[in-house]
Order: sequence, then C-alpha cells, then structure tokens
Amino acid sequence: MLDYSHNAWLVAASLAVALMAGFTGLYLTHGASSQDTQRRKFTVALAAVILGGGIWSMHFVAMLGLQLPILFYYDALITLISALVAILMVGLALLLLHFRPRTMRTIVAAGVIVGLGIVVMHYVGMAGMELCRPVYTFWDVAFATLASVVLSTLAIWAAYDKRTQRNILLGTVCFGLAVFTMHFVATGLTDFIASEDAGRAGPALNNQVLAMGVTVAVFMICGAFLLTGISFFAPDPDPVDTPMPKPAAFRAGVPYEREGQTFFAEPDKIAAIRAEGHYTVLYIGAEKLFCPWSITVAESRLKQDGFLRAHRSYLVNPTHVSSFERHKDNGTCYFGGVDALTKVPVSRTRLTAIRDALGV
Repeated sequence: MLDYSHNAWLVAASLAVALMAGFTGLYLTHGASSQDTQRRKFTVALAAVILGGGIWSMHFVAMLGLQLPILFYYDALITLISALVAILMVGLALLLLHFRPRTMRTIVAAGVIVGLGIVVMHYVGMAGMELCRPVYTFWDVAFATLASVVLSTLAIWAAYDKRTQRNILLGTVCFGLAVFTMHFVATGLTDFIASEDAGRAGPALNNQVLAMGVTVAVFMICGAFLLTGISFFAPDPDPVDTPMPKPAAFRAGVPYEREGQTFFAEPDKIAAIRAEGHYTVLYIGAEKLFCPWSITVAESRLKQDGFLRAHRSYLVNPTHVSSFERHKDNGTCYFGGVDALTKVPVSRTRLTAIRDALGV
C-alpha cells in the first residue's frame, strides 16, 4: 500500500469549485419552470453541463492535489466518460424537477440521482488511473454512496422546496459539501497500490496535461459564476442614475360587449378568463361578460398584469385566488369573492407556474 497525502491549497480550491458550480447551476434554473418548453430545455441542459462539469472539475482538482510516492497518469477516454456520466445524471435530475410536478417524491428522486451521479463519476474517474490502482471494498463504496445521496437530497430539497435566494444559497452550500465530502470520504476509504498493468482504453493523460484541461473547465465555471452572481447580488439602482420612467401608453382596458355596446374592464378587477370558442368570458364579481378576444390574445396582452394560464381554457389573476388545493398531479384555484366563478382547474403542465405565483 502506498502512503499518500493532499495539497491543502488544492483541497480548498476543489471546495471552491464545487460551491461556484453549485451556485451557478441552481441559480441558472431559477424560474425555468415558467419558461416555454424549448427555452426550458436549453436552460436545463446548460445547468446540467455546469453542475456535472463542476462535479468532475472538483474531483480532478482534488486528484491533482493527491501526492503519491510514484508517478501515475490517467486514461483519457475513461476520464472523458466520467465527465459525461456526471453531466447526464445531473441532467436527468433537472429534467424531473422542471418537467414533472415538483412533489417531495420528485425532489427525493432527483437528489438520489444527483448523489449516485457524484459516486459513479468518482469511481469511474478513479478507474482511469494508470500505474497506480485504487483499492476499496463494497462497504467503502456503500458508505460513500450513502453520504453522497443523503447530502445531495438535502441540497435539492433546500434549493427546490422554495425557490428563494435564501434557499438557493443554502442549496449551494449543501451541494458543494455533498461533492466535497463524498470525494474525500471515498478517497479516505481507498488504498493505492503500484501497478505495472496500464490496460489503457485511450491515450494517456499525465498530471500536466490534465491540469490544463481542468484549468480551462474551472475558468469557464468561474466565468459563469460571475455572470450569474452579478444579477443575484445586484444592488438597488441609484435613484440619481436611474432615468425617469416613460409615461405608460394609454390602455382602455379589456373589452366586453353588452347590449350592442363595447365597454372596457380594468384588468385588476377581473378574477379569471375562460375560453369560449374564438372568444372569451370575463369573470368579475357576480358578472360573466362576453369578450371578443381569444384566449391566446388575452394571455399575451394581460401577461404584464400578472395573468397566468392555469388550464388550456382558463387564465387566472393570482390576486383574486383565495385558496389553492393540490391534487396528485394537478390542482384547483378557488375564488372566495367571485360569485360567478368559484373555482378553476390547474393542469399538470401549469401547476409549477401557478404555485410559484401563489408562493406555495
């Protein structure tokens, strides 16, 4: 068995990399569930690359700090596979969180997937070592897996239970600690022995070449961290430097017809809008009013007033919702002060956006 130690500076750097990647990926997905499908897919893919790449970068920054009494190198193909495994498994977890109803079961499943992704990435990366073979037992792997899954689930729960800045910061700390703790717990339970059998699947990477690749990856993570952090910690604008707002364009309101005349309703008085063929019905108090707008036109024109599509046939004004009920994979909005309409169904695909608007 070979004696080994770690460079303290690179240990600290590996933790910093995990924290920066965690913050960037978790904050990047903030509000992603309210985006259209194509943009949401792009956001999830980008966050998966950052979080998975952060796991990989943290591992190899720490491995660069591993000091052994012999020279060793890495198999390039296996090293690449370890990065792709981390990205794909984190991506799967994010797809569950942003394309499925966000229940506790979904959060736990995503946390387990991320935890397993960290473990698989670690041991695949270690398998790429040449001229030096890591040795560990089943129970060593099981203990490291348990630590990774528990901490990763805690990180996902902290970041996704409520999508506030405080939760994102707490999730960042938990994610960074999950990656960092799993690596050093697993490494602490691993022994290293010299091996003359290279058995390469791809070209060799020595520490100098690996260090250049890891440096590029860390540089990109740092850049993404700065770009996202500048908006997260942006100060309130200075009133002296803030230009005077332009006067708002005149808006007559939402048209409705009665006895051959067209009237206009103030958007904040409307509780909900229901599709009626190519037209819509406005619900205001005890009144149901015929509107010549289609549901698509109403949605685009009233988006700035906070109206949200709750169902393919309904728009709701969250300020009029008196209570909300969550079902298995959908929900119901109730309107206590609207006699004309007591409740509106919330479809599965709209559930997350409605819950975010209502703060539940």
